[in-house]
Amino acid sequence: MAASEPEMDLEQGLFSHLLELRSRLIKAILAVVVVLVVLVPFANRLYALLAEPLVSRLPHGAHLIATEVASPFITPLKLAFYAALFIAMPVVLYQLWAFVSPGLYKHEKRLARPLLIAALVLFYIGCAFAYFLVLPAAFRFLTAVTPQGVEMMTDITHYLDFVMLMFFAFGLCFEVPVAVVILAAVGVVDLDKLRKGRRYAMVGAFAIAAVVTPPDITSMIMLAIPMCLLYELGVLAVRWLLKPNPAEAAS
Repeated sequence: MAASEPEMDLEQGLFSHLLELRSRLIKAILAVVVVLVVLVPFANRLYALLAEPLVSRLPHGAHLIATEVASPFITPLKLAFYAALFIAMPVVLYQLWAFVSPGLYKHEKRLARPLLIAALVLFYIGCAFAYFLVLPAAFRFLTAVTPQGVEMMTDITHYLDFVMLMFFAFGLCFEVPVAVVILAAVGVVDLDKLRKGRRYAMVGAFAIAAVVTPPDITSMIMLAIPMCLLYELGVLAVRWLLKPNPAEAAS
């Protein structure tokens, strides 16, 4: 009987965790659904806003097209869902944090909380950077190199997929400081290695930018330089957040 009591306690603890996880998931999904319901009536306006960097740079008389029957209806709804997920992400991450944080130590909470906030803010900044700076430059280049006799008329679904991919890629690339702090926190690198690895980080930034961005030198430079600056910000964050203990400092 005594041997079964720990097993019952373990099962009850696991069951309570599963119930809490379900509750957190429901709240996160509900937040996305509520925002989606609010955005659905404005789906066409959202798409017009998203398409503005390309439409404003198309030749006179050119426009976006829909090559599938249901695209004019489904594509704006897809964008509304992406926007709802984007807007509700703070609530989703809060629910994730509320579920995970009770199992963390105090020093882990002290480090994880600012990293989570920084990751969210940097992702938003990366998406805004892509929309306001990179996409206009890329579309200006693409429309300028269109061969003579070819009319540029992009499908609305393909355009949405391209822009969402750019947002995701730039959002992830702007997470460089968070990645640097995490690697230093788990002991993969230290402050000296980060300082000595600046030249390799610069080469890696330009290599990633060459793969991620459209095929123009302006877009590549517009991503590579911020990544280099963000690497330096990550080095400073490691210096501020991860202070060595007295024994390590003495050695």
